[in-house]
Amino acid sequence: MITVQEVTTPALLKAYVTFPFSLYHNHPYWVPPLISDEMESFDASKNPAFESAEAHLFLAYKEQKIVGRIAVIINWNEVNLQQKKKVRFGWWDVIDDIEVTKALLEKVYEIGRKNNLEYVEGPIGFSNLDKVGVLTEGFDFIGSMITWYNYPYYSQHLEQLGYVKEKEYIESSFSFANVIPEVYVKAQELVKKRYQLTAVRFTKTKDILPYVDKMFDLFNKSYANLTSFVAITDIQKEYFKKKYVPFINPEYIKFVMDKDDNMVAFSIVMPSFSEALQKAKGKLFPFGWYHMLNARNHSKEVAFYLIGILPEYQSKGVTAIIFDEYYKTFKEKGILRCIRTPELEENHAIHNLWKNFDSKVTRRRRTYRKDL
Repeated sequence: MITVQEVTTPALLKAYVTFPFSLYHNHPYWVPPLISDEMESFDASKNPAFESAEAHLFLAYKEQKIVGRIAVIINWNEVNLQQKKKVRFGWWDVIDDIEVTKALLEKVYEIGRKNNLEYVEGPIGFSNLDKVGVLTEGFDFIGSMITWYNYPYYSQHLEQLGYVKEKEYIESSFSFANVIPEVYVKAQELVKKRYQLTAVRFTKTKDILPYVDKMFDLFNKSYANLTSFVAITDIQKEYFKKKYVPFINPEYIKFVMDKDDNMVAFSIVMPSFSEALQKAKGKLFPFGWYHMLNARNHSKEVAFYLIGILPEYQSKGVTAIIFDEYYKTFKEKGILRCIRTPELEENHAIHNLWKNFDSKVTRRRRTYRKDL
């Protein structure tokens, strides 16, 4: 018999957050999150997503043992401002038993119908900066700190229950040794001169902070046309500024400014923390912090996390400036491999940026939809 219980106490939340650690115990490609970060994600007093969203967490039990979990999320900005009558689900993990998946998803339907919503989509988080999608290809590649890993049966469960593909995401990588700088070195000089643009580089995190609000404003503008996009609020900007910016190497953040000091493009790259997180096993103490710091300073793999360009500059070659800046930084640091984190299949502008980099698709993931 399968029973489902809502998470209502700190002890149940801890059990919810740590369930994947048993499901993927010693799995070579699963990257565990930091337990403290996951706990904070569901703390309404700390995560500003709860200003415009609600979440209900559920655990599934079979023979008194936890066998699955799911988060039911309603992003009220999406529902009320964008008129998308959608209930989301995320942080979904389950044993290979479709009855457990069915029991968990029933909670999604109950909450969706109770709020007069029309369809389900998942797995997705609160916002566009959260993890997204069920992995459908590339199960033999290590995950990253900004993606979910899952077993192949996850998508099979959803499809057997009548879900259809909603959005497709592609992950790719390329060898830094194969990058040909001549492709964009001359181009970036012409673009700078023609549009009176300059690149801004950093060596200290404190120097980045005055630009961060502009960066998130540009992020909202550059992704506004994508069907899945929900704008980042001012409160979320402050949260992400404090939580993530100090975590990123300052030399891996690049801005492009016009002659009036307006930001026209930005990019954030992160060192790969995958192996460090596996060694940390979800905890910063006593030794996790050492593995994370070592990866921050010495990782030879980097992940392109975000690139944003003002719509009016998206076809003017501005990325040549960004790539030229990164080439110099990566060469200095001895970077060997570059990873492209999940990009919407429909985002042709992003895919076009990489046409000269000999990228190989390593993984695919998708969100699924079902009408209520």
